[in-house]
Amino acid sequence: MLALATRFLREPVSLRLAEEFLTVPVDTIDRCVADVCACAQHLGVSATPEIVERIAREHLLAIVNSAPPPRSSR
Repeated sequence: MLALATRFLREPVSLRLAEEFLTVPVDTIDRCVADVCACAQHLGVSATPEIVERIAREHLLAIVNSAPPPRSSR
C-alpha cells in the first residue's frame, strides 16, 4: 500500500521536472525523485510532493551544472 502511495506521489513530480529538465534523461529524473522519496522516508520526514520536488530539483540542477562544457570543433 505504501509503495502505491509513493508511486502516485512520484509520477506528477517526475512529469513536472521532466518538462523543466529537457536535457536530463527521464530515467535519471525518475530515479532522482525515487531516491528523494526513499531518503525522506528513511529520515522520517513527511515526503510531500512540494518537498520532494524541491529537493529533486536541487539534485538535478547539480547534475546539469556539473556537466562538462561542450567541445569546440577546431
